Amino acid sequence: MFDRLSNSWDLVKASAAVLRADTELLLFPAISAVLSILVVVTFFVPAVLTGFIVAGDGGASAVTGGTYAFILLFYVVQYFVIFFCNTALVGAAMIRLRGGDPTVADGFRIAASRIQPILGYAVIAATVGLVLRAISERSGLLGRLVVGLIGLAWNLATFLVVPVLVVEDVGPIEAIQQSAAYLKRTWGEQIAGNLGMGLFFGLISLGTLAAGVALLLAAAATDSAFLIIFVAVCLLMAFVTIALVSSALSGIYAAAVYRYAAEGETGAFFTPAMVKGAFRRK
Repeated sequence: MFDRLSNSWDLVKASAAVLRADTELLLFPAISAVLSILVVVTFFVPAVLTGFIVAGDGGASAVTGGTYAFILLFYVVQYFVIFFCNTALVGAAMIRLRGGDPTVADGFRIAASRIQPILGYAVIAATVGLVLRAISERSGLLGRLVVGLIGLAWNLATFLVVPVLVVEDVGPIEAIQQSAAYLKRTWGEQIAGNLGMGLFFGLISLGTLAAGVALLLAAAATDSAFLIIFVAVCLLMAFVTIALVSSALSGIYAAAVYRYAAEGETGAFFTPAMVKGAFRRK
């Protein structure tokens, strides 16, 4: 347990070193978040206003073929935005890991050059997500558990898809196959832990939430509306910052993992033992 925590901290520090060298990498998850919100507003505000989707009605009887088609299109657009920005982030991080000095324009240039396979991967991921969601909504507890395990296996198999799309001239299906092959080849078939940074930022988020609740209660005791709003805004900004930093560091780490799996190198910021230590052989 303590080895895992130590390795998690090492991963965070190594990824943070890359982020300190290129703080503009934070722009990629920020842009992704803004565009994702715009996609949600563009799809669901008109749908609710026109009555195509009834707000608060989540009954299975209300789900029609048209509704599924609408949700699938939403998933495709949303995933495309997320994958496009992630590709730009990983592309820029890859330049830094190879000793270069990337810019935001470099990242988006790389993503733009891979726009077709990114769109194809978005369609595949959206279809998988919708199918799993439909099965889960119609299943009991055991069915939901099975669907959750399938979703976990999918996430593990596609962990390196974005770096593969950045570096290798392959389509989305080949990228998925290559991602799964790299994971199996490098760490074996059984994954013994989540990404160390997930654990680290989970603890940070829990600590921030606890501190935020305590501060909100203290502010409420003063009966000062201004103080309550101020604390709430600060708490929101803290969570936004955590999310942006976590997303940026995860993209950086994915680039390092890919380099280790595909090329046997990790760059000056990571060590092979550090990257490999995030997982354990069967």
